[in-house]
Amino acid sequence: MKNETGKEKLTEDLSRREAIKAAALTLGAASVMSVCGLPAAQAAGKSKGLTLSMAGYRFDRTKALIDGRVKIEGCDLQFREMGIGDINTDVFSGPQTLDVTEIGLHPFMLAFANDGFRDYSLLPIFPLRLFRHKSVFIRNDRGIKKPADLRGKTIATPGYSSTSLTWIRGIFQEEYGIKPTDVKWVVSSKDSSAKDAGKVSKQENVFPEGVPITIGPTGKDESDLLVSGEADALFHAGEPRAYMEGHPKVARLFPDYRSVERTYFSKTGIFPIMHAVAVKKSLLKKNPWLPEAVFKAYSQSKQMAFDYMAKAAWLKDSLPWFGQEFDETQALMGDNYYSYGIGPNRKTLDALFRYSHQQGLCSRQLKIEELFEPASLDFTEAAG
Repeated sequence: MKNETGKEKLTEDLSRREAIKAAALTLGAASVMSVCGLPAAQAAGKSKGLTLSMAGYRFDRTKALIDGRVKIEGCDLQFREMGIGDINTDVFSGPQTLDVTEIGLHPFMLAFANDGFRDYSLLPIFPLRLFRHKSVFIRNDRGIKKPADLRGKTIATPGYSSTSLTWIRGIFQEEYGIKPTDVKWVVSSKDSSAKDAGKVSKQENVFPEGVPITIGPTGKDESDLLVSGEADALFHAGEPRAYMEGHPKVARLFPDYRSVERTYFSKTGIFPIMHAVAVKKSLLKKNPWLPEAVFKAYSQSKQMAFDYMAKAAWLKDSLPWFGQEFDETQALMGDNYYSYGIGPNRKTLDALFRYSHQQGLCSRQLKIEELFEPASLDFTEAAG
């Protein structure tokens, strides 16, 4: 928390950031494109007035792009706020109405590897990242005190092959020695927390061979299965209704998940990626400058959110220790802890690719170079 004793540090930080911003503005158009490495002459010569249909969530890191404070060079945006399930369905099996869109990373991997999907290409922009130890819920009357106690138990989930669940299973196998075949799985027909996510795409319920999976009773969501005792535990991207309502027999496996997740990052350096950004390939062929322009805009929008957190959020936001939390997060994870680009995220991406293949979901272990737009592999962010 910034206080009276920290005034000198705050003044120093603000002066440094303002100097960086002033330098960036002074350098002009050439440096504006330096985030992507696009020469100023090429930027000036590209086509203008391209209208893009764009979708995703309204995060703090995407807000400036959505509300127009940050522009995609040469483009006008028509933004639609959509749940990830509806987005995935539109892109993989629907009318493909979206030009640039947030997308579930693992569903995209499955569509690419298993279904031959090639209509969109990924950019190394990651609008959603979450640690996943917080996502494990248990019945507190089944003797489950630690991860090893899950062996032989029944775990419910609303989407077996979603990005979140693939991460959780991978982490549990690598960190705790619990394989997917060590437990029984029941997939619910509904999701008690899915009102904002939209419909479940088929890529979120791919069932591998050799894993004991059953489909739950019609009409019951994952929360019902936990409350009724048909499941002993729950792996869930969100928070199930029973937990939100304070059911006395439903708890988190890791009550102090913040501490556990910080320890996990310190050990592995992995900040799990949930979503990426996809662009229509037909659009990229006609506008080869577009990947760099999109990357730059998302990066600038994120930097505006970081600037707000550093300068004003400790004063304006309602959390009483926001400033301290932000400082501690950067101290542990680095200043640009929500990084875009392949370089700083290769280890994290490789881990998810490995988990998917190990779990029998992707038909083969994918490589970064085949999934992401080739021109984007070397994109880097400018210092903020």
